[in-house]
Amino acid sequence: MSAPRFRTKTFKRSLKTVPGGRKVEHYKKKKPSKHVCAKCGKVLDAVPRGRPYEIRKLSKNQRRPNRPYGGKYCTNCTKKLIKEEARSL
Repeated sequence: MSAPRFRTKTFKRSLKTVPGGRKVEHYKKKKPSKHVCAKCGKVLDAVPRGRPYEIRKLSKNQRRPNRPYGGKYCTNCTKKLIKEEARSL
């Protein structure tokens, strides 16, 4: 029987065959939801989904786009923001 903490829907279950020939149920945390734009709510393409320990292993330029407001706003909202800033000067 699995430990009580694994009996919730928080964990994804997968059956694995171990070297001894037994079938064992492995538990894995679910992936977090996709990142969305803070302004329009559109899904951000270049930002990966993953648990913090998986994201930590990526290099800095793989974690988010390397541009102003990268990982916060989508490309269209970023373009509009930069234009507004330039016009306000």
